[in-house]
Amino acid sequence: MRLLVTGGCGFIGSNFIRDMLARHDGLTIVNLDLLTYAGNRQSLADVEAAYGGTRYFFARGDIANAELVLHLFEEHAIEAVANFAAESHVDRSITDASPFVRTNIAGTQSLLDASRHFGIKRFVHVSTDEVYGTLGPDGKFTEETPLAPNSPYSASKAGADMLVRAAHETFGMDTVITRCSNNYGPFQFPEKLIPLMFSRAMADEALPVYGDGLNVRDWIYVLDHCRGVELALLKGKSGEVYNFGGDAEKPNIEVVRTILKALGKPESLIRFVTDRPGHDLRYAMDFTKATRELGFAPAYDFSRGIAETMAWYQQNGPWLESVASGAYRQFMASWYGDRA
Repeated sequence: MRLLVTGGCGFIGSNFIRDMLARHDGLTIVNLDLLTYAGNRQSLADVEAAYGGTRYFFARGDIANAELVLHLFEEHAIEAVANFAAESHVDRSITDASPFVRTNIAGTQSLLDASRHFGIKRFVHVSTDEVYGTLGPDGKFTEETPLAPNSPYSASKAGADMLVRAAHETFGMDTVITRCSNNYGPFQFPEKLIPLMFSRAMADEALPVYGDGLNVRDWIYVLDHCRGVELALLKGKSGEVYNFGGDAEKPNIEVVRTILKALGKPESLIRFVTDRPGHDLRYAMDFTKATRELGFAPAYDFSRGIAETMAWYQQNGPWLESVASGAYRQFMASWYGDRA
């Protein structure tokens, strides 16, 4: 298979590429990534060294650039697409939604147009549980839950989901949509909760926690999510949606305290800050359908996953330091300000 992976230098995409190439000898991957602040080509340095020019090809560019996308499809005889590319940080979308509309909506349509033009075999669109909105204290999101996004980010992802659905319904394209809960693991950019708390705790800096810290998320280790996307690519039914979760619901404050305890740092570093506008209370994923139809089951419980994640960050300080600069520091200063 000749697979186009978009956003492959990001957190989830880089883990997906590394895992897929290691386990599928007949696979060639073309990675299209714009290398914005959260994309780091160094996250795939080992992949480039092992497979570059033979089974792995990198192209820097914007998925919303229709001419470039068409060129890549033709040049590399693309057979399938896994679309990980996205602007994905809720706080940034609140500050400025325009990059989210361009990448998540216009970019997805550009990929769909090229896929239809070249008759690709499968288009897997990687989405998020945030398109479902928020839950109360009970219940879980299923694939039948109505979409009710509450942030500019999740609204842009819901729009992209609808474009993928329309491509299947209108043109008969072979599309699959995946929606997952909060990912964590190696190579995650330190604006997200776990690497942010880890990096600030290691520096004995204040840990900003929104509101009362009781917002609940279901955490999935990134490799479990990657294996779910792989199953959707190879076994998913055309036109279907599949939820993936880690069966690990945790209030944010519990995650922060787990990190502090593991690092031997005091809870006095925690600073409760003004809550995010429109902050969803709780997410929880029912992945029964993915288990039944794809054989999906998370291999990592949270205890194992968080331990391996923190060990990875401790062993890869230079990588963390290389990304925790520039745009990241500007973001921290502009968004959290004195609250952090």
